Amino acid sequence: MLTDAALRAQLATLLDSKEAHATFDAAVDRVPLKMLGVVPKRWEHSIWQLVEHIRIAQADILDFSINAQYEERLKWPDDYWPKARAPRSGAEWKRALAAYRRDLESMKQLAAATADLAATIPHGTGQTYLREILLVVDHTAYHVGQIVALRRQLGIWP
Repeated sequence: MLTDAALRAQLATLLDSKEAHATFDAAVDRVPLKMLGVVPKRWEHSIWQLVEHIRIAQADILDFSINAQYEERLKWPDDYWPKARAPRSGAEWKRALAAYRRDLESMKQLAAATADLAATIPHGTGQTYLREILLVVDHTAYHVGQIVALRRQLGIWP
C-alpha cells in the first residue's frame, strides 16, 4: 500500500530524476562554456536554450502552484524559449543553474508540505498540486534527455 509519506518521498525522488535516467545535474555537468550555444545541423536548440527552457517552465509552474495572485504573463511558446543560443557569460550560466535548483527545492517543498496533493489549485482551472509536480518531473526528464542526446552529438558526453 502506498502511504502518503511514501508518495511524497517518491515525488521528491522523481523531481531529482534519480532513478531511470540521467539527472539534470549530470546532464549539465562540465559542459564547456564554448559549447553551450552550439546548435548542430538538424537540431533546433542549444544546450543553453534547453536549460533555460526547463528553468523558465519550472519557474512558471511553481509560481502558478503557490501564488494565489498568479497571472499568465508568458506567451506560449515564444516566452518559454530563449532567443539567444548561448548565455552572455559564465556568470549567467551559473545563475540559471542556481535558479533552476532553487525552484526545484521549492517544488520538493510543495510536494512535502501540501496538505492534499489531489486538491485543485484554488486559482486554477482544475489543475491539482500533484498534476503540477508531475508536469515538472515529466517536462524536465524529456528535455534532460535532449541535453544528453545533444551532448552525445557534440562529442561532450562522458
